[in-house]
Amino acid sequence: MNITMLLADAAQIADGKLYILGGGWSISGPDPVPSAIAIKVEVEPHEFEQAHHWELFLEDADGHLVQFETPEGVQTIEVRNDFTIPTPEGLPAGTPVDVPIAVNFPPLPLAPDSRYTWRLVIDGESLTGSTVSFTTRPLTALL
Repeated sequence: MNITMLLADAAQIADGKLYILGGGWSISGPDPVPSAIAIKVEVEPHEFEQAHHWELFLEDADGHLVQFETPEGVQTIEVRNDFTIPTPEGLPAGTPVDVPIAVNFPPLPLAPDSRYTWRLVIDGESLTGSTVSFTTRPLTALL
């Protein structure tokens, strides 16, 4: 599998394609804003007809999961799902198939002047291209 990830203001999937609004940034904040992760997973033919499990995690600069206090207690930002690609008909043998994934988030209360990384794990593996990082501006940047 080949992975491409992009930070965006918003993303959605329609007709098997990713639609990205405000994509390609790497600096945010310091105030919380909505955001999205646009992901394209290129699935090779030998990976068709298999269930694949993916997980997306937000990590801090030290590689620890980011945690937030909620009414239900301390929570991390994690998204999980599965996909299976049936063998497509009518394509030349050996043609990979793209799986678009769009994950949207409400404004997250991230610390200013900090570095964060979204990490995608598929079938227990962090593959090349499966991270995208960003930095939050310091509070003083707006003065």
